[in-house]
Amino acid sequence: MNSFVTFVSMSKLLHIETATKVCSVATSENGQLVSLKELNSENYTHSESLTLFIEEVMKQSNWSFNDLEAIVVTSGPGSYTGLRIGVSTAKGLCYALDIPLISVDSIESLSAIAHEKHSGINICATIDAKRMEVFSAIYNKDNELIKPLSADIIEESTYDAFIPFLVVGDGAMKLNELWKEKNIEFDGEIISSARGQIKRAHEKFEHSDYEDLAYFEPKYLKDFIGTKSKKKSF
Repeated sequence: MNSFVTFVSMSKLLHIETATKVCSVATSENGQLVSLKELNSENYTHSESLTLFIEEVMKQSNWSFNDLEAIVVTSGPGSYTGLRIGVSTAKGLCYALDIPLISVDSIESLSAIAHEKHSGINICATIDAKRMEVFSAIYNKDNELIKPLSADIIEESTYDAFIPFLVVGDGAMKLNELWKEKNIEFDGEIISSARGQIKRAHEKFEHSDYEDLAYFEPKYLKDFIGTKSKKKSF
């Protein structure tokens, strides 16, 4: 009798989510959450917290860095500074460990979390882009994209064609007052988290869908506007 050995691809991934004020890090194995550490702060704490969170989830997972098969990072959109810190950290780990980089859209990640909690309704996943503007995409009840990702100035009639829908993400509470008379639901408790990356990242790992380390940049969608200098130019 012939015996056959089946080799199964095993994925141990480190996930980094820094698109918003949430600093979130997770580990996953074969598409299942292993460990999660995150902080939702009024201020951006990524530069102080990210490396500490990475060390903590690795310790909780009882993994060494050499166990990792890939690093997963949010591709944006979101905070310019947060995305820059997350991507530079992820790239540094990939170069040091000689492993690939996987990116997952921050809005797609939000939608994945929302569909775990809510069913049978369109999901409008949002990230606050300041003032009355949000980064958003809308997915149907089967988590299929029906309104592509964009940066939109929100008005009373915005997205009426997709009603009824549920708004999630850190843009949800900002829109609640404007749309309170419409057939729209809000869940401000669903915010950015590295756990939302896990399913999509595992699929990408299985198909070797990796980023080019040398050229990968997050999608900011909006130009970064820094503080203007008070010095006069001549």
